[in-house]
Amino acid sequence: MDRLDAAAIVVPGVEVRVVERCTSTNDLLAKENSPVLLAAEEQTAGRGRRGRRWHSAPGAGATFSLGRRVRRPVRELAALSLVAGVAAARALRALGLRQAALKWPNDLMVEGAKLGGILVENRDSNYAVIGIGINCRRTRGLDAGRGRKPAFLYDYVSVPRNRLIQEVGRALLEALDAFDARGLDALRAEWQGMDAHAGQRLRVRLADGRVMSGVASGLADDGALQLRTRGGLRAVRSGRVVSARAA
Repeated sequence: MDRLDAAAIVVPGVEVRVVERCTSTNDLLAKENSPVLLAAEEQTAGRGRRGRRWHSAPGAGATFSLGRRVRRPVRELAALSLVAGVAAARALRALGLRQAALKWPNDLMVEGAKLGGILVENRDSNYAVIGIGINCRRTRGLDAGRGRKPAFLYDYVSVPRNRLIQEVGRALLEALDAFDARGLDALRAEWQGMDAHAGQRLRVRLADGRVMSGVASGLADDGALQLRTRGGLRAVRSGRVVSARAA
């Protein structure tokens, strides 16, 4: 197993830390003020969107968080998971995983399976903590009984985890700089170009439990998922895609 090493993860302008074990890298950065990247060999209380548990066996994946101030109005910060997705997929493609794709709003995908996830949390008006988890090698706990098919990076490319975290971290800083300058407009077209469900018919479970169906039609100005329904174009701002098929 390749070991995480802070000295081997170089992200300009960011302090890099590595811990053997922690509850959650997002939680550990909650009181920071400066740019910090924290990676962990194991998270005991990692979580995904809506409080779902994120499985993190020792050495099996790349789990890390980047904390940094973002210079956009608070109303735009909901788009940060999309910004982080573009950065992570961009880095994965550059490392050889050409199939890396995105599922709205915060999943990394490959060939229809979930490779990783993103969780963004804001401690105050503009300090954002962006947590990223990427499955690297197969583990028994992830391989069975979860209902959702997982993907594993090492089934496609062999990349040392230190380099993986470094390249995703650098790409994330680049994407955040673009977001600071121009908002989501700077990255919307790239996100749509990597959309795993572009043009497919989706069923989306909304936050209130209702299900909406329609054809995936890109992102609205604020990052909402647009669905073309019988009643016209609808924007989904909170929900999850539960099924997808060819339109």
